[in-house]
Amino acid sequence: MAALTLCAGAADAQIATPAKGMTDPKSIVSPANPAARPVPVADLFYVRDGSGAVWSPDGKTVAFTTNLTGRSNIWKVDAVGGWPVQLTQSDERQVNLAISPDGKMLVFQSDAGGNEMWDLFAVPLAGGEAVSLTGTPDVSETGVRFSPDGSKIAFSTRAKDKPYASLAVMTLADHRVKLLTQAGDPDWGWSVAGWAGPDALIGNRADAGRNKGSVWRVPLSGGDPQPVAAPSGETFASASDVSPDGKLVAFASNEKGGTPRAAVYDLATNSTRWVGDSAWEQSTGRFSRDGGVLMVLTSTDGLLEGSLYEIASGKTAPVKMPPGVNGLSVFGPERKLLVTHQSASTPMDYWIVDPKAAPRQLTHFALASIDPARLPQSKIVHYAGQDGTVISAILLIPPNLKRDGAAPGIVMPHGGPTGQTIDSFDRNALALASLGYMVIKPNFRGSTGYGLAFQKANFKDLGGGDLDDVVAGAKFLADTGYVDVKRIGITGGSYGGFMTLMAIGRKPDVFAAAVSQYGIINWYEMHKTSSPVLQAYQRTLIGDPVIDKAVYDAASPMTYIRNAKAPLLVLQGENDVRVPRGQAAEVVSTLKSIGVEVDAKYYPAEGHGFVKRENQIDALQRTVDWFEAHLKPERKRQ
Repeated sequence: MAALTLCAGAADAQIATPAKGMTDPKSIVSPANPAARPVPVADLFYVRDGSGAVWSPDGKTVAFTTNLTGRSNIWKVDAVGGWPVQLTQSDERQVNLAISPDGKMLVFQSDAGGNEMWDLFAVPLAGGEAVSLTGTPDVSETGVRFSPDGSKIAFSTRAKDKPYASLAVMTLADHRVKLLTQAGDPDWGWSVAGWAGPDALIGNRADAGRNKGSVWRVPLSGGDPQPVAAPSGETFASASDVSPDGKLVAFASNEKGGTPRAAVYDLATNSTRWVGDSAWEQSTGRFSRDGGVLMVLTSTDGLLEGSLYEIASGKTAPVKMPPGVNGLSVFGPERKLLVTHQSASTPMDYWIVDPKAAPRQLTHFALASIDPARLPQSKIVHYAGQDGTVISAILLIPPNLKRDGAAPGIVMPHGGPTGQTIDSFDRNALALASLGYMVIKPNFRGSTGYGLAFQKANFKDLGGGDLDDVVAGAKFLADTGYVDVKRIGITGGSYGGFMTLMAIGRKPDVFAAAVSQYGIINWYEMHKTSSPVLQAYQRTLIGDPVIDKAVYDAASPMTYIRNAKAPLLVLQGENDVRVPRGQAAEVVSTLKSIGVEVDAKYYPAEGHGFVKRENQIDALQRTVDWFEAHLKPERKRQ
């Protein structure tokens, strides 16, 4: 177990985390690499992605979502390897696959123009037309799980004007839908974990901020749900799967010490078995097809490590993969395992881990030009926030820098705020680091991965203590001796965009240039226009917009934006349902009115984040050009 680390000074205000010891900035070394060169922006987005993989029951085929064509559609590949075959074609994203027990049908979800109102579709694994199962533009359906006999699917359903999701079951023969739950509290919603036999579901019920949650058995007959793992008080539990025999539930809970730990619940004996005793946050995945093994994922200070828990013996063994971010995806036959592997310099690919053979790479999503040997390398570092709390961050170190305090730097806060930066393949960071920018990606207070106290430390203080953590990251860059303190920029998306806007308004002398991607500018106005589910989430961060109006104002970049000096580029989706286009336009018009340099690009048919390849390329190229012009004096003179 990692020891809790606290720094000297302001001890009462510090937040205990399982982070390791502090990093001396002067210990950072830019390596010599004569093969290094700038990475073409377009090449980074012709490195494809994969998500939502399923493995056919006969073990012959793996299907997944990938953007091989520049759109997120469904493809399949032989499990022994080979060229993937496209199953669907659409300009709309198609995600979250489920496969029928007989292996003949895939079900997925798709929205329109990034509007996050998801419908369900089915397509034959052998190929054929994708058929709509729901067709409900004012209702969103997500998270499908097939019944053991394949005759039904369970999913979450949420009306557009409601903040909560309920559980529902569809009979596939006639597409008839039966609602199984109703939310007593509008700020709580349901999701499906699996089937406990043919007559009941295992479902998760959680609040919008996922601060409190519990696991329930939900009968299909319409009877009252019964608690399975329902910790009391301010605790959270969430199930991920049910064993094939319907007897065991895999879940994680922060009931013990505030840090999520993996566990198995026995429905027959009403007993819980905890999986180990990790100081780092854990989650569970799927059971093996024979029910004898469970996936366990541990988020270890920016890395993701997979292990397998054997039910009979209670023993846990690591999944042997190269270091990095190793996500356990799905089991195949004979306990073969599909794993996603990536790192800061290695694009994501699927691998097959066979208990009887060495790991084998299944897909090859990268371009030849994306060579890890030529890319900047990453390092996990730790520095002190303003109150001494240990902040963990991912640092990308350009090669061939001189320690002369002349290099530019970039701080990249993540989205959320209840999210975490991990040591994964990051196109934005790589493009900038390959051009000589030292990039730091801090896990500021409010991030997941470091315990409940740390996650809640920015409640009603958005853009306060967490912004101080981000500013301390800029200081770390300068303290390495490589970075010019007057040539540090900041960029991020969503909450990272919010942090960018707060930074240039509240700390106008820290950052020399900024790029905000779909960043929140006014929490109060956002609450009035957001969907009910986002309103509920927002209240878990800042409180009630009427009672806590002063908190909303203090946390809104619009309160401080007239103090800004740094040139700002705004990138925004036209259809963003989380951060409306009007918020971005208000920032632009305000800065223009006070003479601050500002530019904006609005992307049609894009929502909260850009999913079309041409828009992803354009957004990153504009980001690179903005920082090249404003943080490199030699470029600005040209």
